[in-house]
Amino acid sequence: MLLSVGLTSCEDFLDRPVEDNYTTENYYSDDASCLRGVNFLYNSPWYDFQRGFIKIGEVMSGNMYWGSSPYMNFSVNGTDQDLVNMSYSLWAVISNATTLYNSIKDASSSESVKNQCMGECLTWKAMAYFFLVRSFGDVPIIHDYSENLTAGNYNEVSKVQKADVYEYILLTLEKAMELLPKTKSTTGRIDYYCAEGLYAKVLLTAAGVSGQLNNDYLQRASAASLDVIQNSGRLLLENYEDIFRGSNNVSDESLIAWRWTVGAQWTCQNTQQSDLMPEGFDEFGDCWGGWGGPSADLQDAFDYDVTENPNNRLDVDTRRKATMMGAGDTYAYFWRDHELGNGKKGFDILKFYFDKEYNSAATGEFQGPCGVQNVKHAYGNNADHEDECGMSAARMSYAVATHILRLADVYLVHAEAEVLQGKTTSTTALSAFNAVRQRAIPSAVTKTSLSFDDVWKERRLELAGEGDRWYDYVRRAYYDVNSCIAELKSQRRNAIWNCSGVYKTFYESGGVTWDPTEIQYDDPDNGGTPRPNVTENSFNLPYPTEDVALNPRLGSNAEAIHVDVRNTYSY
Repeated sequence: MLLSVGLTSCEDFLDRPVEDNYTTENYYSDDASCLRGVNFLYNSPWYDFQRGFIKIGEVMSGNMYWGSSPYMNFSVNGTDQDLVNMSYSLWAVISNATTLYNSIKDASSSESVKNQCMGECLTWKAMAYFFLVRSFGDVPIIHDYSENLTAGNYNEVSKVQKADVYEYILLTLEKAMELLPKTKSTTGRIDYYCAEGLYAKVLLTAAGVSGQLNNDYLQRASAASLDVIQNSGRLLLENYEDIFRGSNNVSDESLIAWRWTVGAQWTCQNTQQSDLMPEGFDEFGDCWGGWGGPSADLQDAFDYDVTENPNNRLDVDTRRKATMMGAGDTYAYFWRDHELGNGKKGFDILKFYFDKEYNSAATGEFQGPCGVQNVKHAYGNNADHEDECGMSAARMSYAVATHILRLADVYLVHAEAEVLQGKTTSTTALSAFNAVRQRAIPSAVTKTSLSFDDVWKERRLELAGEGDRWYDYVRRAYYDVNSCIAELKSQRRNAIWNCSGVYKTFYESGGVTWDPTEIQYDDPDNGGTPRPNVTENSFNLPYPTEDVALNPRLGSNAEAIHVDVRNTYSY
């Protein structure tokens, strides 16, 4: 709990005091110690959620292909290690945030910094609960761990109904906003408007939890999101792909993020590049993710066709190349120390696989199972990391932030909340939607009315690869489950075969020979891998088996209890 994770620069993340010299009673003695005490909530407890973040958010949603993973076909069980790690990680965030909140209450620091730190603790606690309830459905509410430990009843807690859990998250965020400063943070710390952005997204999600849309919640979601848009002092970054560079770890766009570092302390670092990028992408020998990648269905959403000759491809949406890389793509911000020719440097995906002079480890085989590879969450090689973060990366360790609530998300929350109220020509909703869309597609025609499908698709394109899409389905499934089931079943979730051979011939011919007839989709309607069996139960993941064994009240057949949150809990 005493990890000192300064947010002003990459190097400060592990400025750690000697633990033997402190206790919780004497550590929080001034402003600096309170800030340092909270900083670790921005990375370490979240570390074991990283893999589940992608597998649940992207693989289950159909945005990403991941081979025989049970997340592909909705067959995850309670012993799945990524599921177990995710659950324990989220509960660790909650326990640490709660303990820190209680410890800092009595800190001998300035009132403003004490309030700020307590508000940050509560926001992180709310975020962890938000992931839990959307992943598992009914979950226990642990308001104060010390009370459960004293009572010795921690293996007897009951699940609480989802609607009550959402009310608890809202209660927690309301207290956080009461404590947090409205001054815009320039260091990546959570401020009032960051918490309010999350508050708006929780309200939008909770609006449908009863099975019918709650108009009061939608109105509140609309008002909260609009307040962030109009009064936070934040603007969308001009260039979409810049959001994901290490030099923009802290920006107007990033409201809440896991802020990683590189250091001796394991769990403080980002490791997603290892799982998402192909072997040899960096020089540390720690990449093995080439055999997964953006799905055929996500490619369809971007109007991207792997059978199209790269020489003829004309991208309209700049988010496509910032999300998936395919034949013909080059990147100036990856491998910036490698020569591309014509006086240019950077990364060329075909050279990477097929040119030994450019990449001595070139395998001669394109790995992407759907003809493309990931882009988001990748930093490149060490030269790229040093340029962006001012420090060296290490094996399975880099400092690029993971943005888990962006300003553009809040813009689209506002648009969705308005549309669901029937306000399809809302001036503020149109302004928010058009701002997001026209940043990515400058030529896009300005919309003068919105449908739900407009916002639904835009969220997918804007946030693809960022661990969010499955939770869009969960939110919608509360009140429109059949549409979600039908859409998931109709997706092109299978592999695309023979891309490697076509790409290799194209590269070796100097970009002349291209035979798209060899590329074939593993079509479930023509003897391919069957479509997934999606049911109403698919929108709740199982609890870890070990947890249920220790506490049967968490089992799938156990009844969740109702809690009058507003009259039971307070901060």
